[in-house]
Amino acid sequence: MPHHKLANIEFKPDDTAPALMKSFVGEFMKAALVHYDEGIAPPPHFHPNEEQFIYLLEGKLRMVLGEDITTIEPGDVVHIPRNIRHGILPVEGHCLFWSVKSPAGDGRHSQDYNKSDQAEDLQKAMADIN
Repeated sequence: MPHHKLANIEFKPDDTAPALMKSFVGEFMKAALVHYDEGIAPPPHFHPNEEQFIYLLEGKLRMVLGEDITTIEPGDVVHIPRNIRHGILPVEGHCLFWSVKSPAGDGRHSQDYNKSDQAEDLQKAMADIN
């Protein structure tokens, strides 16, 4: 049974998003501890083949999920079904969250990333909310 000590694993850059990650992959799911700096995040996107859960540990995120824009805070859990447009924007500092996706695919956390239509407009809308 693999046992990972997060403190002994270095954050590494993600291959498609401006994030730092400590990633893990199993047979049916993949997980990552994800760090974004304030104001930096991937454009809104969707995953046609993966569902995802995010558990926010630190920071505050503005989030678009489907047609809604909301703010999530530490302790909040978000379920992102397949094909649902979503995006995040860290506000008031950095954010740190635990992300789990299924299926595991090739193990890369950003493997099933597909940029959403109107991504730039949605990013601006998230940034403009006070």
